[in-house]
Amino acid sequence: MEIIVADQIIMGLILNAGDAKQHIYQALSYAKEGDFTSSEGEIAKADAALLEAHNLQTKFLAQEAGGTKTEITALFVHSQDHLMTSITEINLIKEMIDLRKELSAKQ
Repeated sequence: MEIIVADQIIMGLILNAGDAKQHIYQALSYAKEGDFTSSEGEIAKADAALLEAHNLQTKFLAQEAGGTKTEITALFVHSQDHLMTSITEINLIKEMIDLRKELSAKQ
């Protein structure tokens, strides 16, 4: 297994979680305009960025389970918080977009 250092994981988590959040908010913006096709495209981009962040997190956990210990810093904890809030926001915004679709279909 490839060993990746904590700094790479931290930055990858922050960057990918941030990208996911940016895409999901753009998806919501498109949905507000009634452009659900563009919204779906942004949702797919958000999901892809979130998957990449999750894969980095999984690599880190696998390394630790395999015996590779790293120091847990405040920045690492911050990256985990950033990922967690991104996941929560993405899930909530997807529900909001679904509601907008339902309302749009009834009009």
